[in-house]
Amino acid sequence: MSTADLIAHLQGELAHRTAVLVTVTQTQGSVPREAGTWMAVFESTVIGTIGGGQLEWRAIAQARALLADPTAPAQTQRHALGPSLGQCCGGAMELRFERLAPTLQAGTEWLHKLQAPLTQLALFGGGHVGQAIVRVMLTLPYALTWVDSRDSVFPDDLPARVRCEHSQPVERAVQDLPAGSQVLIMSFSHAEDLDIVHQCLLRQREQGDLPFVGLIGSQTKWAMFRHRLQARGHSEAALSHITCPIGLAGIEGKEPEVIAVAVAAQLLMQRTAG
Repeated sequence: MSTADLIAHLQGELAHRTAVLVTVTQTQGSVPREAGTWMAVFESTVIGTIGGGQLEWRAIAQARALLADPTAPAQTQRHALGPSLGQCCGGAMELRFERLAPTLQAGTEWLHKLQAPLTQLALFGGGHVGQAIVRVMLTLPYALTWVDSRDSVFPDDLPARVRCEHSQPVERAVQDLPAGSQVLIMSFSHAEDLDIVHQCLLRQREQGDLPFVGLIGSQTKWAMFRHRLQARGHSEAALSHITCPIGLAGIEGKEPEVIAVAVAAQLLMQRTAG
């Protein structure tokens, strides 16, 4: 499940039952999950994970002990994973335990704390690969702007963090993308692709706020595009900002789902580097 799915599941369960929220507040050294990771522990179920293993098993037991005592205050515990738990990670994690009662409502402070920061992704193209990429990216901390010049390609059952936009001409949407957006270009038309890349380069020249612009295609396609973009006035230095082909090197296969996984891995690496 994505973080948004987990939060929705948690809200549904909290309508009827009390939970203890276990949050990773600090980390040191090699650990299984980062600060901000959480899980909600109910009497017989758990939503989310803080990394598994002995640490999680003991945290669940501690959370259920707090559930059994309504008067128990919130508490923080530090765990050295090697010496105390026999986990070979070797680092340390600080965990915060606090009750979540059914009376909590959406929009309160605890809910905002659970929502991971979302990276903006702009996807141009609603074809088979585009749809596969959306399915993968919805499991990751991304907010998507999905653009196509055709107004009948978008599915009806998309969550709120996917904003679909019909744009004609399609490249016009580039100027309105959120600052810091990663961009993927894979429209049904090479002519559209070229115009979108051109507008991304113009925006990058003026604002410098599109950290990654990726174009689907082969080396041959990019050689042709490079020549045409140079004719439109773009320098070699500017063209070096475009990634084509896209996808993490070493992942073979041209099925939409394989491409989607390779591209998602590449975007995550760029996100981490950024």
